[in-house]
Amino acid sequence: MNASRYQPFLPDRLYIEEAVQNNPWTTRILARLSKAERIPIPDQQALPPAPAGKNILLSRQRGPFLRYCPGTSRHICCLYHNLDIAAGCDLGCSYCILQGYLNVPMTTLYCNLDDMFIELDQVLDSHPDHFYRIGTGELSDSLTFDHFTAWSSDLVNYFRQRRNAIIELKSKNTHIEHFISLPHDRRTVVSWSVNAAAIVASEEPHTPSLAERLEAAAEAQAAGFWIGFHFDPMIRHEGWEEGYHEVVEQIFRRIEPRNIAWISLGALRYPPFLDEIIRDNHPESRIFLGELLPGADHKFRYFKPQRIEMFARMYRWIKAHGQETPVYLCMESDEVWRKAFGWSPGSSAGLKRFLDERVGG
Repeated sequence: MNASRYQPFLPDRLYIEEAVQNNPWTTRILARLSKAERIPIPDQQALPPAPAGKNILLSRQRGPFLRYCPGTSRHICCLYHNLDIAAGCDLGCSYCILQGYLNVPMTTLYCNLDDMFIELDQVLDSHPDHFYRIGTGELSDSLTFDHFTAWSSDLVNYFRQRRNAIIELKSKNTHIEHFISLPHDRRTVVSWSVNAAAIVASEEPHTPSLAERLEAAAEAQAAGFWIGFHFDPMIRHEGWEEGYHEVVEQIFRRIEPRNIAWISLGALRYPPFLDEIIRDNHPESRIFLGELLPGADHKFRYFKPQRIEMFARMYRWIKAHGQETPVYLCMESDEVWRKAFGWSPGSSAGLKRFLDERVGG
């Protein structure tokens, strides 16, 4: 992929709810986006129809910021917590579930981070013996707006002081400048979603290249951060074995196993309602070339033997660089774990212990 294909997102318009208009995190964003049109509104309900272009809503999070990852019934889950500080993404990957999942009117940034930190204090102080792995990458990419929010700096500074929690910043982007020089006491995992070159080119055309992501990962490693990688979704395509094997080799040319918090593997899966949305939004996508059928969780998935084959090969390729690197499956059954890896954590609680222990939980 041509590195020049990625352009950092800069909004044309900012719709600003009255509840956050004088908020320090709103002020920070406005100072960095001086050219964007500013449109004050009483609240989200009063949002006028937005013209075409790049629009962002600066809003107050009215519900809880912190919640459990919903997981999938009858599948092993890592018992992760999501921290919802944004909803929406500019990267436009073909397979993204956000296309049919979000009910916000436009990309939304929740600027009442003072309430978020109060909530985190209450939860973490109330359960001092429980270890929390928390991430901001479910409803948005963790870093894609960080060049003008700089929220990563707030999170790194906060979690540095916490012994019973760690924050994961999961991204396809490379905006690391606001936290890379901060002290962090290894309470932050900086993770990158990665994929085979053919998939980056066809399904992630507006993202930084794999080389750029690995360069950012190497910088974060040099600054002492834990590094993570997520091969999710893995997509079967012509030459997938060579494509994914090459990504593994590129990772270990740049990153030391002792600095990798974890590597996750997950095969393409999505709820049936998303099928038509993807076909409408991305008619050129290659993901429909594979045979996808409803699985036990009612999501479209590859046949189980195909998933096991992909995971087993990836596990072997990763472990060839040493046994130290933790590898786990996202939303798969105990059977798939055992057939692909030769072992299983046995339960969601077992997987949580496995990952917690890696990062000091």
